[in-house]
Amino acid sequence: MKFFSLKRFKQKSFDEDDNVQAEDEYVELNSEGEQSKSSKVTVRPFVMNDFSDIKPILDTLREGNTIVLVNIRPLKEKDLVELKRAVNKLKKTCDAIEGDIAGFGDDYIVITPSFAQIFRSKGTNPIKENFGGDDMESE
Repeated sequence: MKFFSLKRFKQKSFDEDDNVQAEDEYVELNSEGEQSKSSKVTVRPFVMNDFSDIKPILDTLREGNTIVLVNIRPLKEKDLVELKRAVNKLKKTCDAIEGDIAGFGDDYIVITPSFAQIFRSKGTNPIKENFGGDDMESE
């Protein structure tokens, strides 16, 4: 989408003898083709092997321009209590940034910033405050 595009031009002023007196400066505004890196959306995968792996995930979410895909299988197989704790922390951060969070299958969680929402189908599970096998239900 093009908002501003001013062509380069030079304006000349003439005196009585038709001689060129001065050239004005020119300005070009062009929003087409140049996007700042902060306006791009990034999809970033993470693997959660331990509760300590949550810090880089939370930092990435707080930046506000990244969709996070978290593989929770390693932590799920290792320690279900730590997994519940980690998912509750992710849920609280997601609520704070007004994002969206959902489980895909049994092994993945997707978290989006406020500008995106997750399409919910049979394979998408809502993440509840007290995450656990009995609390997951399909829509």
